[in-house]
Amino acid sequence: MLSHHADNPDGLQAVLSGPGYDRSAVTVGIVHFGVGGFHRAHQAAYLDSLMNQGNAMDWGICGVGVMPADLAMHKALIPQQGLYTLVVKHPDGTLEPRVIGSIVDYLYAPDNPQHVLEMLTREQTRIVSLTITEGGYNFNQTTHEFIADEPGVAADLRPGATPSTVFGYVVEALDRRRRLGIPPFTVMSCDNIQSNGHVARAMFTAFAELRDPELAQWMRDHVHFPDSMVDRITPATTDEDREQLHRELGIEDNWPVICEPFTQWVLEDDFSLGRPRFEQVGVQLVDDVAPYELMKLRLLNASHQAIAYFGHLLGHRYVHEAATDPRLARYTREYMDAEATPTLLPVPGVDLDAYKSELLERFANPGIRDTIARLCAESSDRIPKWVLPVIRHNLGTGGPISHATAIVASWARYAEGVDEQGNPIEVVDRLADEVGTAARKYPRDPLALIKLTHLFGDLAQNERFTEEYLRIADGIHTVGVAQTLAELAAPGR
Repeated sequence: MLSHHADNPDGLQAVLSGPGYDRSAVTVGIVHFGVGGFHRAHQAAYLDSLMNQGNAMDWGICGVGVMPADLAMHKALIPQQGLYTLVVKHPDGTLEPRVIGSIVDYLYAPDNPQHVLEMLTREQTRIVSLTITEGGYNFNQTTHEFIADEPGVAADLRPGATPSTVFGYVVEALDRRRRLGIPPFTVMSCDNIQSNGHVARAMFTAFAELRDPELAQWMRDHVHFPDSMVDRITPATTDEDREQLHRELGIEDNWPVICEPFTQWVLEDDFSLGRPRFEQVGVQLVDDVAPYELMKLRLLNASHQAIAYFGHLLGHRYVHEAATDPRLARYTREYMDAEATPTLLPVPGVDLDAYKSELLERFANPGIRDTIARLCAESSDRIPKWVLPVIRHNLGTGGPISHATAIVASWARYAEGVDEQGNPIEVVDRLADEVGTAARKYPRDPLALIKLTHLFGDLAQNERFTEEYLRIADGIHTVGVAQTLAELAAPGR
């Protein structure tokens, strides 16, 4: 149970703000798949702000977990009736805690699949939102085709199957609504994928096409999939975070959320059954999200990768340590300016120079204690979406590629699984074995990683890219990571 110690109640009232509304009056209007730290620091927090204004009381969230790892969130939130503490950590060490009340239910799907389907089918459910990670959309990185033979997907496609994946649940619920004459909900992706709404539309309708082409066509005609860009650095919660909350604020919380002060949400205003009044709490409702998406993916997300692998190999374990390393800060800013920025579309209302400077300041926030390991995780999902498009764009225009290529080369060195001192590296990636095996073929087959076409497409055939990759990889393996980075970040290079 979320609780406060009674030894300093007055002080707690001064530092802790909680739901200023009657939660018993909140009804579910949104079902969210993938309740993690980011969702609770972002979408759920925006809704809580609306509810504190007396709005959106019929837009409460019912979280759904479909993966075995989601059981832990279920066990954490249910005893607390969905309440949790969101702690904004400022660079000066100030803590800004707040209790969020917008998640009013949480269902662990394997325990009761029919209950989840009933929740999805009911008329009051008008939005189904997603933070299922970049890899959760189940498509080939090169061909962008839906992977039909993924075991869970294949099982869900069998006639009469009880769903086990987000695709199975969402499409089955849409089919039930179609048959019952209930208008379809809007599917709102909040994941870090370019054109995430378009990707969600393509993947869910591809699943439906394999199941029932008539249903797939109905979805194309009637289901809305708005694009969005979401941004708030939200590191994984640690036991140290829980202890600090207990020690300094007297709060007992099974799973609090830590985040930075900055938050942004740019959302395409394309909803079939209405939406909360997000614009009242700072969400930017736009007709075209693409310029903002590219800005965030290629500046923030790709820059995280720029400091991640080099940072780990240099001995840094926290993002703020790497971001304040002058070599990494200079290298990352040069990547942003020379290679990423020329690939962007004009971004209405944004000063890009100020945005890039603010990014480096955000990375350097010591209060967040974001880990390098988090940035390095699931690289095989991230590099193809965030970094390779920058390389391909600049190959096409004749622009510079050295810094983005160095991100790939540093990933390859990291993926070998051992650092320059012989210490093991714990590589967390669904393709860790395949990528690691390829990376360790250096120098016998120095392009082995790049030859993985499901990740890199035909880049191994591009002479300019491979020459630059080999030059940087050779430097990393001969003169070392530090010297290679110093040369990349040398003034006037």
